[in-house]
Amino acid sequence: MTKLILDERGSATAEYAVATMAAVGFAGLLVVLLRGQEVRAMLTDLIKRALSTAG
Repeated sequence: MTKLILDERGSATAEYAVATMAAVGFAGLLVVLLRGQEVRAMLTDLIKRALSTAG
């Protein structure tokens, strides 16, 4: 009977690399969205409303 031994060395490193690349991709998407004038206007309006309600 042949035993199959799976070598998992380096799997945690690969998982970290995948998670890091996903985070970088999400950050890039956020940068693209926040550069748009519409999104910037919505965020500015939201902040102004929050500050006027709180103060």
